[in-house]
Amino acid sequence: MKERFLYLCKYYILLLCIFCIEKPLFMAIDKPDDASLSAGDYLQVMLNGLKLDSTVAGYLIVIPLIVIIVSAWLNFRLRKILKWYYIFTAIIMASAFAADLALYPFWNFKLDATIFFYIDSPKNAAASVSALFIIGYIAVAIALIWAFWRLQCLVTPKEIKPIGTTNKKIVCFAASIFLIIPLFITIRGGISESTSNVGRVYFSEHEYLNHSAVNPIFSFLASLGKNEDFASQFDFLPEDERKQTFGSLFAELPAEQDTVLTTNRPDVLIIIMEGFGSYMVDKLGGFEGVSPNLCRLADEGVWFSNCYASSFRTDRGVVATLSGYLAQPTTSIMKMPEKCGHLPSIAKSLKAEGYSTHFLYGGDINFTNMQGYLHSTGYQNITSDKDFSLSEQHSNAWGVQDEFTCAKAFDEISRLKSPWLYTYLTLSSHEPFEVPFKAFDNNVLNSFAYTDHCLGKLIERLKSTKAWDNMLVVLIPDHNIRYWGDKGSTDMGVPEFHHIPMIWTGGAVKKHIAMDKIVAQTDLAATILAQMNIHHDDFTFSRNIFSKGYNGFAFGSYNNAFAFRDSTGCTIFDNNANKSIYGADAAREKKGKAILQTLYDDLAER
Repeated sequence: MKERFLYLCKYYILLLCIFCIEKPLFMAIDKPDDASLSAGDYLQVMLNGLKLDSTVAGYLIVIPLIVIIVSAWLNFRLRKILKWYYIFTAIIMASAFAADLALYPFWNFKLDATIFFYIDSPKNAAASVSALFIIGYIAVAIALIWAFWRLQCLVTPKEIKPIGTTNKKIVCFAASIFLIIPLFITIRGGISESTSNVGRVYFSEHEYLNHSAVNPIFSFLASLGKNEDFASQFDFLPEDERKQTFGSLFAELPAEQDTVLTTNRPDVLIIIMEGFGSYMVDKLGGFEGVSPNLCRLADEGVWFSNCYASSFRTDRGVVATLSGYLAQPTTSIMKMPEKCGHLPSIAKSLKAEGYSTHFLYGGDINFTNMQGYLHSTGYQNITSDKDFSLSEQHSNAWGVQDEFTCAKAFDEISRLKSPWLYTYLTLSSHEPFEVPFKAFDNNVLNSFAYTDHCLGKLIERLKSTKAWDNMLVVLIPDHNIRYWGDKGSTDMGVPEFHHIPMIWTGGAVKKHIAMDKIVAQTDLAATILAQMNIHHDDFTFSRNIFSKGYNGFAFGSYNNAFAFRDSTGCTIFDNNANKSIYGADAAREKKGKAILQTLYDDLAER
């Protein structure tokens, strides 16, 4: 039994060592010309890469584990039984590594299912390289196949000694079966909410270092099934008609604008409030008394009473807020690391202007590839659940309660040197709505009242600091919540579902303004940058709200449906039913279709 367990340990460690050694080789061979790498960079890449290397090693050890389980009852020569499996794994590991080495300089992203686009046309795929290049990498792959096969054989006993008594066989069998539990956890990537994803290994603001840490086998497997032809989806309109309709909506706006800030270089705090839509704000017709602090702040700063979210999920809402990128009804760009790096963002733009960039979330930062998205779009410093005490990490089902993250936000902001961008995503106003606070008997209302209470205290503490005078604070939800109690429908297919509050406050805000024109969540990015006189041409779907030529409309989506709203009303179109399910109107439907078609064309090109 000891011999069997020792073999499995050796085999697993061997796989980790192979994957780990591949990384500095990849970095040495495919290093960009302008990259300057330190020993620390190599170490960070290898250490962070272990998160995915362990998952792939977990997959590869499944067959040997099954063989070991069976060996409790049958006698056979272990190396002979596994010989063909070792050849198979050697081919997989060597081919993935060699292909990744060869293709990365051309693609600038890790090996994925894109390779299938070129299998049926090898002549065109090879047109950009010499025959020597191709022969060289084929030779590398063959040499690695032989080396990986031999190494696997070396750690494998030629034969496993038979187990004598039936009782010992049962014990060995049971112990081997028990190993399935840690193996499952390893493959899954832990026991937290998030599962293994490419973004788990992202640790740097430099995309090349993040890519170097990614296991090419995992990257390839993760992309299977996700390699959709987005450009062919939602082809509602002929190209000329689509282009004309979209262009009339997102035409370039005049540079002349209303200035609402006292400075064009404020420190910026963006607070993204989990699910805090109009249903929880009595100034927007929501439940009374749930958000007194938000309502008070709305009366002090710039109050956007007619703002609409882009989506129904946090991953989409965060991208819409920070990158000005419309949410997709059938997918999530945040979960596509190869596309996230091509998104614009407020952080990326401000970082180029000398701002330090920071993000705080009290939950699992790897959930839905959030960490990968944040690093790819310019965030230098990320604080998550692991940066809190164990008791705080488990104070909420999703992570750290808002009172602790608010305190952390204040402490971190107090130490920042101007100029800075700090983004804070709250957490407590989420199922199961359990918070250490009692304002309502209803758990849902109570959890939102708790978040409002925590944010109110945070703002008051910030007001007492000198930093407040140069601070712009933006409070905006990621999306609304499907809860309307006894006041009406909880269906997402109602006009009010996308309605959210947006508040600008802080010492950098000139005066109170009540803005009642229709604005979109995605317009925040362009509007902030325009107030700072920073260009925002790369934000395709974001518009400057304060431009003299701004025409108010909003587009939002959910579960393969979209909502388009302008001054004439709101139309909700169900793509599955291929018809409007609310507010049927040919003009609004056409505009919404043009936006969705353009969005997926753009998604295909990212």
